[in-house]
Amino acid sequence: MKKSIAILGSTGSIGTQTLDVVRQHPDRFSVYMISANNSAELLIEQARAFKVPHVVICNPSKYNQVCAALPWADVRLGIDAACELVQDRSVDVVVAAMVGFSGLKPTLAAIEASKTIALANKETLVAAGAIVMKAAARHKAPIYPVDSEHSAIFQCLLGAQGNKLSRIHLTASGGPFRTWEKGRIAAATKNEALRHPNWDMGAKITIDSATMMNKGFEVIEAAWLFGVNASQINVVVHPESVIHSMVEFEDGAVIAQLGCPDMRLPIQLAMAYPERLPLEGKRLNFEEMRSLTFEKPDFDKFPCLGLAFEAFRRGGNIPCAMNAANEAAVAAFLSDKIRFYDIPDTISRVMDGVNFVAEPSLEDIFETHRVAYEMSRRK
Repeated sequence: MKKSIAILGSTGSIGTQTLDVVRQHPDRFSVYMISANNSAELLIEQARAFKVPHVVICNPSKYNQVCAALPWADVRLGIDAACELVQDRSVDVVVAAMVGFSGLKPTLAAIEASKTIALANKETLVAAGAIVMKAAARHKAPIYPVDSEHSAIFQCLLGAQGNKLSRIHLTASGGPFRTWEKGRIAAATKNEALRHPNWDMGAKITIDSATMMNKGFEVIEAAWLFGVNASQINVVVHPESVIHSMVEFEDGAVIAQLGCPDMRLPIQLAMAYPERLPLEGKRLNFEEMRSLTFEKPDFDKFPCLGLAFEAFRRGGNIPCAMNAANEAAVAAFLSDKIRFYDIPDTISRVMDGVNFVAEPSLEDIFETHRVAYEMSRRK
């Protein structure tokens, strides 16, 4: 049966690869809605290529440009328009591919309409995990992970036949600075931080990978998705990015999911589940594979990882504050306003300074994000 897809953040890395999946399977997927913040030219190109009937641009200065280029389409402005469109009865799957906290509101809107969620926006669960998971249960909205690591865990659990997991081994590439000394990392430029060895991602996520905050986010996301404690999640550095994560069971057996670094695989699985469709792309060649290596993460060189564990342990609105501080600090680093290790310093300062709310409402989450973001921008 053909599925109708809405893509929140179609011009980013995950969004463009989602459209590549649709391109490979035009008989299985159609695109109902796409959205972007600033990338008007690419949004227009995508709408034309896939004949998308509904298009959302969030930057008001780009609205007239998109309208003029797509006279046959329903072009709307702003995040509220995206929230309305993902709830349309024609939509089957919502790919939540927006980067950052801005993805929370439209993802929740889709959940409240009982849509299937292909979740790539990890900040949604980092900032408001309890609220999102309760809403998903209440509205019977399945959430299928798009992150390669969480998709791997999901796939491993499919073979568990309901048996309880003991531990999750969450793999990490180590990013571009894995082999660097701390002093050299301290002087790293944004261009050096943006050179990820294995994955092609957007700038914000690539910096998060360089600081290992991305892996910290994934720890929190895994805890919410799979109902485990952070103490049950072991982060292991695996530079080859062949094993995408592993699940250990109570008898000591470990199931792993392997594959080439290709985000289209988890995207396609989340969209097509429970089916596995053909996918063009590179395949693993075990004869050419000389070794798979594993290391412990260095919490001293990458303090953001420890801050994520601490934020989840403290609970309440602290993970939301951590996420907001990270967004602000990464933006400042990409604008050459701060140095690399100013990122964790900023996050730590905001986590300690924000007012603690033990059981935050959605309004508390939005207020925490606002306050923490502003705190991050002050020295």
